[in-house]
Amino acid sequence: MSTTASDLPQPFAGWFASRGWRPRAHQLAMLAEARAGRDTLLIAPTGGGKTLAGFLPSLVDLAARPTAGLHTLYVSPLKALTTDIARNLETPLAEMGLGVTYAVRTGDTPANRRQRQRTHPPQILLTTPESLALLLSYENAATYFQNLACVILDELHSIAENKRGALLSLGMARLRTLAPEARFVGLSATVADPPALLRFLSPDPARSRIVQAEKGAPPEIVIADAEAGMPWSGHAALYAAEAVYARLRAVRTGLVFVNTRALAELFFAALWRINSENLPIALHHGSLAVEQRRKVEAAMARGALRGVVCTSSLDLGIDWGDVDLVLQIGAPKGASRLLQRIGRANHRLDEASRAVLVPANRFEVLECIAAIEAIEADELDGAPPLGPALDVLAQHVTGVACSGTFDADALYEEVRRAQPYAGLPRADFDAVLDFVATGGYALRQYERYRRLEQGPDGLWQLTDRRLVRGYRMNIGTIVEAPVMRVRLGRGRSLGEIEEYFVSMLTPGDSFLFAGRVLAFEGIRQNEVIASLAKGTKEPKIPAYAGGRLPLTSQLAHRVRRLLAEPAHWADLPVPVREWLELQRRHSELVAADELLVESFWRAGRHYLVAYSFVGRNAHQTLGMLLTRRLQRMGARPMGFVASDYCIATWSLGECHDVEALFDVDMLGDDLEEWIAESSMVKRIFRNCAVVAGLIERRHPGQQKTGRQVTFNADLIYDVLRKYEPDHVLLKAARTEAAAGLTDIRRLADLLTSVQGRIRHRRLDRVSPFAVSIVAGIGKEHVDAGDLDQTLDELTAELVAEALAEPA
Repeated sequence: MSTTASDLPQPFAGWFASRGWRPRAHQLAMLAEARAGRDTLLIAPTGGGKTLAGFLPSLVDLAARPTAGLHTLYVSPLKALTTDIARNLETPLAEMGLGVTYAVRTGDTPANRRQRQRTHPPQILLTTPESLALLLSYENAATYFQNLACVILDELHSIAENKRGALLSLGMARLRTLAPEARFVGLSATVADPPALLRFLSPDPARSRIVQAEKGAPPEIVIADAEAGMPWSGHAALYAAEAVYARLRAVRTGLVFVNTRALAELFFAALWRINSENLPIALHHGSLAVEQRRKVEAAMARGALRGVVCTSSLDLGIDWGDVDLVLQIGAPKGASRLLQRIGRANHRLDEASRAVLVPANRFEVLECIAAIEAIEADELDGAPPLGPALDVLAQHVTGVACSGTFDADALYEEVRRAQPYAGLPRADFDAVLDFVATGGYALRQYERYRRLEQGPDGLWQLTDRRLVRGYRMNIGTIVEAPVMRVRLGRGRSLGEIEEYFVSMLTPGDSFLFAGRVLAFEGIRQNEVIASLAKGTKEPKIPAYAGGRLPLTSQLAHRVRRLLAEPAHWADLPVPVREWLELQRRHSELVAADELLVESFWRAGRHYLVAYSFVGRNAHQTLGMLLTRRLQRMGARPMGFVASDYCIATWSLGECHDVEALFDVDMLGDDLEEWIAESSMVKRIFRNCAVVAGLIERRHPGQQKTGRQVTFNADLIYDVLRKYEPDHVLLKAARTEAAAGLTDIRRLADLLTSVQGRIRHRRLDRVSPFAVSIVAGIGKEHVDAGDLDQTLDELTAELVAEALAEPA
């Protein structure tokens, strides 16, 4: 039975009417699904009242039957979004006089407030996956959640595909045990595979539904005009700073999205240098101090800023109605990601969101066009479903033990209700349990790794309750590189930068951070002490591990199709069209179903460039494998560089058999040998060991440095490889390497599809396409003054070579 507007009770019907609103069909549908007690996935465009639809059934229920204790749990992937939703709840609650209590609990919430929330829970609690795991680890978790009626999971698509999603899924399974009557609600605007996301939300198909809202106005997306100087290479798009500034001058508020924190600093500095009108432009990314981020968010909510340069820290759901333009600096790397970011502008269903894409180079123009076409065709992209992350399961098992004793059989059945673990073999679960209890076969002799023991009643429990504090201090699945706090003199903290970057600084060096040029003074009590820099010395840019986003398979396919069909070039910008014509004249174009490989000599080196379009991660793996093969062929390889579009190797000798070089059998013994010898799996093992609790980065009163964590993890890794090669964490690391950093699936698909269709062009010089990758050699870590100028000396030299006619 459907719900109509007349079924909306007071004071809700009156509140809608007082604002001149009518409840939308999907909001009423959510009420109907809640009354039927079903889990529901709501897919609604930005500005369609998605959040209100999620909360409306809870508010109606609390208005009719006020209850003490926690009624509704809201979980968001971002602290900023959690804070924003709490701010947005304030108005309807006050205007309807509901008297519903609500609170925010994240890692930024003061300790005294968190303590009060535990003893006097609000009716609505807004939190994050990590804080949920923390709440579930308390001894009173069963009573705290026993009356829970609803769990709302916002922006569910953004978290379901990674380890945070695995941790959340286990928390959801735990909640279903503690509160069996609770219903689960998922909210998303961009979903590539709705049935798969529904399975993540609910283990019971008979008790779950998808509610699809009507589509909003299609977005208006344009590519910035760069007729005067579109770069051949680079990734920062600094050439467009003047044009972006002009766009900000013409709007109320604009969000300037970049893909990495380093580029956020760089582009903000470029805008600030030309800010002749002193426009209020701010910077926002995850490494800045909490106080700085909150200040920017509050100013945005007041409409006090003209623009904000930001990263994915502001990607999701935040409702700023005054934002009327989104600028994407650099290609978006995925259609879903772009649509999510565009939704931050004109947060209204019946108005088109406006966006300007600013490609950093000529390849990125094609990627931007492909992304726009994908959005127009309603073809979204997403990662494949996440498998059972065993290190996350180990953390969860420890958390369950922190809350009290447990039965292994019951916990196994509970865990399998979490979608990533639905097919988990009992042997793998037992291996994880044994690891948490003893550390595994090779480590069980060490007392420090014994965390669980079985009592006479057969139930498992912690060996020492002091382990609880260590677990709670190290909770979560985000293992970022070790960081150090940056303090301005003896004043306030500005945020955090990576320990590795600090190790390369000497007193007097300048670096760009928090929108300022700072001078490195030294390290005091494990903090970086800095002052405002003086003079004109070019500052260094802090780099952050894992910051780059890989090109999605769906977008890569569209780019290849654009390249292969000259009939579609008429609408391309003139510089890009000329670039493609030059490539066709000097080499060849990239066919949709072939692998184009170019080779040429330059400055005593033999270069080999393959245009495979499988993303940076897969290209990094391919580079490692190619250099191994080139070494065996006697070509004496010196290195490689990878982008999303292609990979280049350079050697002292020439490869004479390109077909053999790219044979699919490299994914056999070559891959196994490389994984065994490389430091990559060791690095992933280090992260798995931290997530699983084998190594604790934080202890009461102290924190390990990055070097200490690395040293301890590497020792354990070597021991396990020698004495227990099938250890659960080695298995977890190998699985993660195959699925994540190496992107072996995409690489295997490529090599299989191009066998017999590899086109090798021997050239006498660099090609127009190859300029983009060859210009990047040796430019991964450089000073700000050398980064991505329109045509730096090397690029200009390469372009001149590429344009020269054969003698």
